[in-house]
Amino acid sequence: MEENVLKQHEDTLSLGDRLADGVAETLGSWGFIVIQTAFVIAWMVLNILAFVQQWDPYPFILLNLVFSTQAAYAAPIIMMSQNRQAARDRVQAEQDYQTNIDAEKNIEELQMRMTRIEDQKIDHIITLLSTLVDENKKK
Repeated sequence: MEENVLKQHEDTLSLGDRLADGVAETLGSWGFIVIQTAFVIAWMVLNILAFVQQWDPYPFILLNLVFSTQAAYAAPIIMMSQNRQAARDRVQAEQDYQTNIDAEKNIEELQMRMTRIEDQKIDHIITLLSTLVDENKKK
């Protein structure tokens, strides 16, 4: 059943949805953090060591602008991806709930059948015992 939810979810994704999921997955990875950290270090080192041609001198205002722009776009994209994940999780939870309800009904039905079988066996045993008692009384 889980595969069905995943398949249905994937089948309904638009190109924008797939792109948002890819961006969110990339931004949430260690690879991205490592690359971004290397970029920031290189940016700072090049600007500190470039005594003549500093394109972003300390306190690195251009770098802050780049980060602000990145955050302004990344946050809504990540939220779109999270909202789709939450919607898929709700559908899956509903299906899991329905499966549990169906299983509970089946278990109750089996318990009722077992109770009927036990009652029949007890009735049969009582009948046999009554027959034996009657036969012993006749002797």
